Amino acid sequence: MAELKTHQGSCHCGAVAYEVDTDLQGLIECNCSHCYRKGFVLAFVSPEQFRETASGPQTAYTFNSHKIGHRFCAACGVQTFARGEAPDGKQMVAVNIRTLTDIEPFSWTAQRVDGASF
Repeated sequence: MAELKTHQGSCHCGAVAYEVDTDLQGLIECNCSHCYRKGFVLAFVSPEQFRETASGPQTAYTFNSHKIGHRFCAACGVQTFARGEAPDGKQMVAVNIRTLTDIEPFSWTAQRVDGASF
């Protein structure tokens, strides 16, 4: 198992920023109507592994079962993360790793998930 590392991330304008402890394993690309349209690659972590370091103006978006609050910057529109409930009922944070500022683009591997069929 890979070691957890603290990564930095933010929206495009920097009003929303965070750090997350993750090993970048188990990343997913989902084909549901929301994730696919936005091009997300997601890492799921516990709330203890995620810390907002700049919490500028944000807007929330929920759909389907309304168990996940998709947060995005009100200034630039980038969605950095979502907070919500995993299928097992535990609280989680879904981090859009495309908003990590300290990794090389495409240096990761993600599994494709058929979320459109759920």
